[in-house]
Amino acid sequence: MTSTTPMRLSHTRIRAIVRKELRDYRRNRFVTSSMGVMPLLFVVLPIIDIFKLGSGASGPKLDNVIGLALLYLLLIPALVPAVVAAYSVVGEREQGTLEPVLTTPVRREEFLLGKALAAFLPTLAIAYLMFGIFLAVVGLFAHQEVVTDVFKTSRILPQVLFTPLLAGWSIWAGIAISSRVSDVRVAQQLGTLVSLPPLAVTSLMGFGVIRPTVGLGLVLGAALLVIDIGAWRVVSMLFDRERMISGIKA
Repeated sequence: MTSTTPMRLSHTRIRAIVRKELRDYRRNRFVTSSMGVMPLLFVVLPIIDIFKLGSGASGPKLDNVIGLALLYLLLIPALVPAVVAAYSVVGEREQGTLEPVLTTPVRREEFLLGKALAAFLPTLAIAYLMFGIFLAVVGLFAHQEVVTDVFKTSRILPQVLFTPLLAGWSIWAGIAISSRVSDVRVAQQLGTLVSLPPLAVTSLMGFGVIRPTVGLGLVLGAALLVIDIGAWRVVSMLFDRERMISGIKA
């Protein structure tokens, strides 16, 4: 029977799940390398492209190179958490550590939210750190025309606003897939694939096809936020605790 009382989440249990996940990440070389090496690649490549621009770069070429550079940076919150989240359930299940957690009083909403936060928080820190490094390097060493273009509000706004929202989308998509498949590699491949669609809008904004404004950014950000929150609810409803404990394959 479904309870009609409002859902009350235990912050203590959520924090316990987050701490457990972060400890597991530190012991998993693939996860740590994904969080460390992949972001470095996505910040080095755009910096190289920016430095190739001469002082007389034309407007269209300047827009294309900077748009591509910023797209690389948005791949960090899109792809890094997708790989980590896709591992979160099926990887723990393969290690045999999932069933003991699910037999505790932790609710499925708390369990999934804890796993999502454990992927979200380091991703957010890494993504903003890489963006800060990119801005610092461009500001110190790039030509003035490039600096002026990169530091436009229309360039900064999509990065700041959509970084956490893209990460949220990728995490919930990755966890949903991880809960339904029985192979880590399949989960990570599918998780990476489904993390890409939201990048289409941010790419159009980065390349100037859609003129980014504060109003448009807030509307799109609010829509993606609603989707992220709804995804948590949907993934929680679809999470079959009994199947996970019994070991029946999806």
